[in-house]
Amino acid sequence: MTDTPGMNLENIQHHALEALAAVRTGDDLAQWRVTHLGRSSAVMAVFSGLGKLPADIRPQTGQKANQVKLELEAAFEEKVVQIRQSELSVSLQTNRVDITLPGRPARRGRLHPAMQNLRDIYKVFAEMGFQVYRSPDVETDEYNFELLNIPAHHPARDMWQTFYTTKPGVLLRTHTSPGQIWAMRERAPDSIRVILPGMCYRYEQITTRSEIQFHQVEGLMVGKNVTLADLKGTLTDFSRRMFGQNVRTRFRPSYFPFTEPSAEMDVECFLCGGHGCTVCKNAGWLEILGCGMVHPEVLRNGGYDPEIFSGFAFGMGPERITMLRRHIDDIRYFWGNDMRFLEQF
Repeated sequence: MTDTPGMNLENIQHHALEALAAVRTGDDLAQWRVTHLGRSSAVMAVFSGLGKLPADIRPQTGQKANQVKLELEAAFEEKVVQIRQSELSVSLQTNRVDITLPGRPARRGRLHPAMQNLRDIYKVFAEMGFQVYRSPDVETDEYNFELLNIPAHHPARDMWQTFYTTKPGVLLRTHTSPGQIWAMRERAPDSIRVILPGMCYRYEQITTRSEIQFHQVEGLMVGKNVTLADLKGTLTDFSRRMFGQNVRTRFRPSYFPFTEPSAEMDVECFLCGGHGCTVCKNAGWLEILGCGMVHPEVLRNGGYDPEIFSGFAFGMGPERITMLRRHIDDIRYFWGNDMRFLEQF
């Protein structure tokens, strides 16, 4: 005598529950679900074969099969909870946590070494009576060149390898000097004593001392009876406050279209002690800024009468100053985002 479908379903359920009782891990439980509740499982085969059964027992068998399936699913869910609790208990035993200990403090970020140095520069000039003035990174050809006494096709434009945009006459500023015009036009005819920090962009060969993007700090002082002695005294005092009272500096004649006369200021290379290295190009000195008396034409473009007013301007590279102060031998470290370098500051 063959088993009836109902008796077969009871055997299927009994066998499945016995197998479930032996399951101990999540992987085994997943395999049990495939074997006993999947498409190829015995209980699903009963559903597939309902059409072949006599019509008088078909409803009863279908109802029984559905009941077995629901009970197996309920048993499966209960087993899931048991295994999760068991795994959690094991985890707590092997990885005990002392909840009475204070929490670990969140790791705080730091200022980038370039920004630390910029703040030191701001502080020194603030003590000398200079205010911080901001100007745009994206400039027009007029402000970046024309109003600074650098007309179109002037050979001095070759001093700045410029990034131009697709919009005619618009570029990434090559220096912070355009800020002089912005500041003068805003404050004329009053006296000015400002610094203008910001990022500059030049299409240059990247070396140990040159980058395509770098900070500059422009300085501008305009008033009556401002002289070259005021310029030299201001920058010498700045160097002593930044590098120490015994720092050696020198001024060399130079050329900038927007200043007359013009000069460059050097600081003795701290990395080699003046003996010569790759950073100072074996000269023993490192140029940190260009400077000069504001050209009369630039004063006029800024709204000042050069017969009454005079002024001086300078532009310095903070990254080079940081290299001197921190004994850093490669300017590329500043933008390399190497945590081994940044965490030293």
